[in-house]
Amino acid sequence: MRDHFKLGTFATNCASGMSITKVPERWSGSWDDNLALARMLDSAGIDFMLPIARWIGYGGETDFHGHVLETMTWTAGLLAATETIHVFATTHTALHNPVVVAKQMATIDQIGRGRGGLNIVAGWNEPEYRATGIPLPLDHAARYALAQEWFDIIEALWERDEPFDWKSDHWTLEGVYGKPRPARRPPIINAAGSGEGRAFALRNSNYLFTPAIDLDRSADEVARLKALAKEQGRAIEIFTLSHVVCRPTQAEAADYVARFTGSMTDEPALDRLMNLQFAFAKSSPPEMLERIRDRVAMGHGGYPLVGTPETVAKGLIALHAAGFAGTTISFVNYIDEFPYFRDTVLPILEAEGVRLPAVTR
Repeated sequence: MRDHFKLGTFATNCASGMSITKVPERWSGSWDDNLALARMLDSAGIDFMLPIARWIGYGGETDFHGHVLETMTWTAGLLAATETIHVFATTHTALHNPVVVAKQMATIDQIGRGRGGLNIVAGWNEPEYRATGIPLPLDHAARYALAQEWFDIIEALWERDEPFDWKSDHWTLEGVYGKPRPARRPPIINAAGSGEGRAFALRNSNYLFTPAIDLDRSADEVARLKALAKEQGRAIEIFTLSHVVCRPTQAEAADYVARFTGSMTDEPALDRLMNLQFAFAKSSPPEMLERIRDRVAMGHGGYPLVGTPETVAKGLIALHAAGFAGTTISFVNYIDEFPYFRDTVLPILEAEGVRLPAVTR
């Protein structure tokens, strides 16, 4: 991806996207809408699309994230239909055989000519694993130990010339090899907040996702993470997530936030998500989750960018100034709302030197 402040969409493969809302105009998550959006993003010079992998939803009236397109096939289809945008697949290490994932990513690499990437999830949503019949190690360190071996196997398949055997508590492989291989190692994303998670990301990832709650604190955190990567002889870029409500006036933006939150929040789904995060996730401290409940309802905890184009652009520039290399952006309805963002916010970012113009084709 190009060397500027990167922007990508998050969770367009999911009905409702990132907003736990009941409003009728919420995102459909359908293939047709994803395809139309991908072409729109590609033409505008947006850098990437990142999906969420889910296997059951969170209940409530909308069954938030119960309607989700599978990410490997979604990624392959979008790469075949676009020209410059990068598309990431999201996969759970405990659910997917590493030999299969290595082959899938090698195929995706050919379809996208190097524009495919992999988002690795060590797992935390224990009911989801019960639903698929695959046990999730409840010990956080054990989940990341499994994830590390899982990725070690994938890298071996991408790098080794000769067939090899692999025997461990998790996998017994005999005479395995990887053909074809990606032309180069696909970019790796990992979202992590725990010590084990961040150690995994620093060892393996190109991009580490972390939420932005307080930008002064984020600036220190970003600097620290990049310094830790440098100590290991690696360079890593730090991304965050944000949710956009952009309107001609501040009042119109605030009115729309009031429309799709509050009484239109799917409260049972929000409660279920928050309770699962409290119970199983180590990447988000409980006190932070409770403090950002409204942000979770609005955009799954994303940094709020609400207001006029100038206000939204100022917020993105502040994320850049804090050291973030990029952010995902989500909307209540991506196709309805992105064109206004494209036409009003992107020119400001380009004029300020934060982003490069779209590639002329």
